[in-house]
Amino acid sequence: MQIPSMRFTDTSRGRPFAKDPAVARLGDDYFLYYSVPPYGDGRESDGWSIGIATSRDLNQWHKVGELLPAEGVEAKGICAPGVLAREGTVHLFYQTYGNGPRDAICHAVSTDGLTFRRDPSNPIFRPTGDWNCGRAIDADVIAWDDRLLLFYATRDPNFRVQMLGVAAAPLASDFSRTTWTQLGNEPILQPELAWEQECIEAPALCIWEGRLVMFYAGAYNNAPQQVGVAVSGDGVAWTRLWDEPFLPNGQPGEWNSSESGHPFLFTDSDGTTHLFFQGNNDGGKSWCLSRHRVEWSGGEPLLGVS
Repeated sequence: MQIPSMRFTDTSRGRPFAKDPAVARLGDDYFLYYSVPPYGDGRESDGWSIGIATSRDLNQWHKVGELLPAEGVEAKGICAPGVLAREGTVHLFYQTYGNGPRDAICHAVSTDGLTFRRDPSNPIFRPTGDWNCGRAIDADVIAWDDRLLLFYATRDPNFRVQMLGVAAAPLASDFSRTTWTQLGNEPILQPELAWEQECIEAPALCIWEGRLVMFYAGAYNNAPQQVGVAVSGDGVAWTRLWDEPFLPNGQPGEWNSSESGHPFLFTDSDGTTHLFFQGNNDGGKSWCLSRHRVEWSGGEPLLGVS
């Protein structure tokens, strides 16, 4: 395996902890959004929050702020951001936390990457149908033709198996609640391979040679979670590229021996593709974020030197 660049974490909660990366670019600045846990000391708005860091080179990151949970559906916390920079605006799609099957996807916008205005219709999406429990987490979005596709993780009605679904909204819309249409009435990808165990989550999308490529997390955290790849021509029907993980967890003693998980695909303005992911070697007591550059050969991804 190529050695990845970047090992970013956040120590504001008294231990190294940064999960669920998402990256966008505004001008010359890169913005990293990630999950941080509660302080645990009883302070106001002490729930899961979204940290914000900036960089000029994708390697050296400096924390510059946080998006804290608001009242209402966000009161117990927010996390697992997905992000899209479009026409000078950062669209943040994130989940509520701590509400079980009632957790859902919310939306906020920013023109500076730091201060966000929440969508008044939040939460903007949760799935329907008897194939799922009504929950939506781990959003990732991508522009495809004239629509924005929103990929999410949900669980079966027994709240045991994690799987993926997709919804769409017109690209010219404001992405508020009434603009989203769920595509299909079944999961688009669910665990089938041994290493995926009972979980597929954290969809991470890019477009390569006219088709959608999804990097996804298989297995629950520290089981170990690892990263697989699937491809699609429409965002609904998916085919795995391999039966084995594209990005496995590390060997015993390595920084990511407990997992390499929760991927995010960032495509830069020069067309280069970067795979961000989380890892740890202590069963989830700490977390840090890393990055691989992705190279392409014959339409398939390869781990490159970052």
